Amino acid sequence: MTTGSTASETFRPRRSVLYLPSSNERALEKAKTLPVDALILDLEDAVAPDAKDVARENACAAARSGTYGGRELTIRVNGIGSPWHEADLAAVAAAGPDAIVVPKVNTAAEVRDLVAAMEAAGAFATTALWAMIETPVAVLHAEQIARASARLTCFVLGTNDLYKELGATYAAGRAAVSTSLQLVLLAARSAGIAVVDGVFNDVTDAEGFRLECQQGRELGFDGKTLIHPGQVQACNEVFAPSAEQVEQSRAVIAAFEAAMAQGRGVATLNGRLIENLHVDTARQVIATAEAIAALE
Repeated sequence: MTTGSTASETFRPRRSVLYLPSSNERALEKAKTLPVDALILDLEDAVAPDAKDVARENACAAARSGTYGGRELTIRVNGIGSPWHEADLAAVAAAGPDAIVVPKVNTAAEVRDLVAAMEAAGAFATTALWAMIETPVAVLHAEQIARASARLTCFVLGTNDLYKELGATYAAGRAAVSTSLQLVLLAARSAGIAVVDGVFNDVTDAEGFRLECQQGRELGFDGKTLIHPGQVQACNEVFAPSAEQVEQSRAVIAAFEAAMAQGRGVATLNGRLIENLHVDTARQVIATAEAIAALE
């Protein structure tokens, strides 16, 4: 692989994005068998200070191993200004994961500095930057952050920290952070990057988890970050197009193409008007379904 200034980004599913502590070698091995779309091998919150060096070595070895199949493999480094950040970023950039995840990115200038540091360390052209949006200042600067570099291809919501920073209390429906979620979504979509929802903390509440996944899907998130393998299946189900949606999408495209072939400027299906935007949505549904099928 070669180094370069931008990450190569093609569409891939990010329904389920699982955090794993890189200090836990058993968890890293088990991840090779999980039906998860993406992994975040963590060097930050899930790793004790005295295990940081071992975690970094394990994560970099995993990135170089090529043994995680079609799963997108990313590594979360310790935050800007922490004692481990610079060493983490240099080592991880050289190891060549699919992306480097950086917590608490607050400004476009920080993105540019991160990209410069990645490239100075020899980051592969295919290694993207994922920025975690976890603070009020990041939410309010999300559009500038999203547009700061072509290396930046995904936002990850850090909702636990956002609740803390806001002084808000979690409740079902997430009313306290709904404005923040929507602002970050708007910024990501305006810049054409992916965006992944925050974690659900109660691993025993399967119903609450599924409802929050459904809310994220309805809002427009690409997927959700997870803290336990037991959350993967439900997350994959919610964020995947249903068989009915795929069938309907194929029918929309067929009706539109038939109308165009007949010289008609308007297409209808079951009494409903079909425009280019509906066709674009239908094609995205089919592309998502096909990308998911390719992983299975």
